[in-house]
Amino acid sequence: MSVLSTEPDAVPADEEPPDTGEHHRLTAVTGLAALSLDAMASVAYGPEAIVLVLAAAGAHGLGFTMPVTSAIAALLAVLVASYRQVIAAFPDGGGSYAVAKRHLGARTSLVAAASLVLDYVLNVAVAVTAGVAALTSAFPALYDDRLWLCLAVLALITAVNLRGIVESAKAFIVPTAVFVGSIFVLIAVGLFRSHPVSTATAAGHASVLADNASTVGALLLLKAFASGCAALTGVEAIANAVPSFRVPRARRAQRAEVALGAVLGLMLIGLSLLIGRFHLQPVEGVTVLAQLADASLGHNWAFYVIQFATMILLALSANTSFGGLPVLLKLLARDNYLPHVFALKADRHVHRHGVLALALVSAALLLFSGGDTNTLVPLFAIGVFVGFTIAQVGMVRHWRRERGRGWRGKALLNGFGALLTGVATVVVAASKFTEGAWLIVIALPLLVLAFEAVHRAYVRLGDRLGLGRIPQSPHRERSLVIVPVSSLSRLTSEALTAASSLGDEVRAVTVCHPDPEDRAQSHALERSWAEWDPGVPLVRLSCTRRTLGRPIAAYVREVAATEPGTRVTVLIPETEPERWWQRLLQNQRGAVVAHALRRETDAVICRLRFRLL
Repeated sequence: MSVLSTEPDAVPADEEPPDTGEHHRLTAVTGLAALSLDAMASVAYGPEAIVLVLAAAGAHGLGFTMPVTSAIAALLAVLVASYRQVIAAFPDGGGSYAVAKRHLGARTSLVAAASLVLDYVLNVAVAVTAGVAALTSAFPALYDDRLWLCLAVLALITAVNLRGIVESAKAFIVPTAVFVGSIFVLIAVGLFRSHPVSTATAAGHASVLADNASTVGALLLLKAFASGCAALTGVEAIANAVPSFRVPRARRAQRAEVALGAVLGLMLIGLSLLIGRFHLQPVEGVTVLAQLADASLGHNWAFYVIQFATMILLALSANTSFGGLPVLLKLLARDNYLPHVFALKADRHVHRHGVLALALVSAALLLFSGGDTNTLVPLFAIGVFVGFTIAQVGMVRHWRRERGRGWRGKALLNGFGALLTGVATVVVAASKFTEGAWLIVIALPLLVLAFEAVHRAYVRLGDRLGLGRIPQSPHRERSLVIVPVSSLSRLTSEALTAASSLGDEVRAVTVCHPDPEDRAQSHALERSWAEWDPGVPLVRLSCTRRTLGRPIAAYVREVAATEPGTRVTVLIPETEPERWWQRLLQNQRGAVVAHALRRETDAVICRLRFRLL
């Protein structure tokens, strides 16, 4: 006895559930590998940035390395806590853009979006050039080919991301694990040493420590703090790409965010402790991380493992941008601030157009800089701090509106973070303005203006299309189908058959030029047409100029003017060759006619593909 039920049918035990595409999304671990490479790699240049600024105050200044790093670690904790809340409140992703859009207005949200776009693009260029710079430092013979090496690395990362973000995470999880493991081994071993085991790396290199300097002012500490904050770039990437995670998306993204903050904070504090323990001094031509590896592990195979792991991770840290930017571009396109093509999603949940756009702009930056890291570094990190500040201010508004349990403490935490990141933004922009940061100051408002221009265009288009309004009822009009022909063939017969099925009346048109050869061919076609007698009139269009599309477009406009109330359709017959390369053998007349009709008429254009088998 069967029982009828209104409940949805259950999936039989022997059948697989429908594919929802979740296996093409990220877990917390793979998300950490795919979206944290930028932040992880920043330990290679964050502590060094602090040391180089403090070196201006001599050995006394280097004594403030740990306090400055502690302040940065505290800011990191604030940012991680803030972005955990951003992930929970905005599970569709977008980070500071989504926060600002809801709580600070459209213009502020566009500033946040523009700052993130600039930062993501610059991150790709800086990461690739830094990784190649590490390679050419180990193999100086490759220095002259660094630009082509940069482009090759960019092409590799782009190709991996076009296969899906999960594929990129799987490819990069091993290098990430090796790098993080190596850094923690370096720190653990170094903490058990009372003095450097080796200084071979720095031997023979000039020190950049200032002589006879002992005053450490607030401005110097502020500048060191702002420079060291470069280690925080990439913290927002997970919040921007929440839709890339598996369900429950927000919870997995929050776990990845906390793991990123914990690992990055421990590495920064540990390396800073070693800098003080070994009384390290910055020297020309050798990175601080290389000196620490030498002092802690010795100048042996372990030293080279860390160097190569750093080189690889720096180059691959561009993957953070490929994971975060396409999602941000999708949100901007959904809100009509970018072309809608960026909202399209291919197989494996790949925003292909966003990936390709990022790759092309980054390649242009690499060509502009010649593959030189120092040309790009002054432009880096300003945009992300603008986004940090906007996100924190927006979350203060969020807590004040929600007024949930403990909202005052949360708002105070976000407000303090906004103050710190705001100060860092001003200091970084001011200190690096003449070094190239002025480009960002100009590019940021220009990008916002571009977003608004695209939005106005979509608003005008939507108004003309009547989007959101109920249109008038459809009605039937007299239909005229025009078929361009140049000779008699099976293609001509197929085109007229299709046209007769589409319209009330069919007319064939042919263009005749004044050349004797063309006139003879036209007369031959008219005689063959009369002999064939398909029941469709052949209209001869005379034209003194050697053009094909314009005479047909002029005839369509004449028909529209003399026969009002007639819907004109132009059916363009074309052959579909058996092999792709055979398309090169075609004369492309159909494309020429279609282009002229689109530009000069309102006719409906149909392109009939006659497949050659």
